[in-house]
Amino acid sequence: MSAIAWEHPGSIAPAPQRPRLVVIAGGGEGAEPEVGLRLTARGRLVLLVLAAVVLAGVLGVRATGGAGATEPAHTITVGGGQTLSEIAAAELPNLSVDQGIVAIQVANKLSTARVSAGQQLVIPRG
Repeated sequence: MSAIAWEHPGSIAPAPQRPRLVVIAGGGEGAEPEVGLRLTARGRLVLLVLAAVVLAGVLGVRATGGAGATEPAHTITVGGGQTLSEIAAAELPNLSVDQGIVAIQVANKLSTARVSAGQQLVIPRG
């Protein structure tokens, strides 16, 4: 609700001056320097939890040796006329021939299934 009051023009007192804000160049003495990034307590907590998750992930991968990694059991020398499929079938009987070939290729960083006589191959545990 609003109200209007009428007073005689001569009886109006001048309005008091209100304080004004003034900008001082340089910020004055004791001014805090501007900080580019400020972390709240919640922000610090989030960063701490994120760091713990990353650390746990890294330690978990190192403990398992990486996803799908196999440890070398022994090394063989390829004989004359032997193929990688023969070696896979003989050395990794619990895997299919295709899986054995891939496991030997990965363990030895081979890009093809071609092997030559006298070549040393690491046979992973199957």
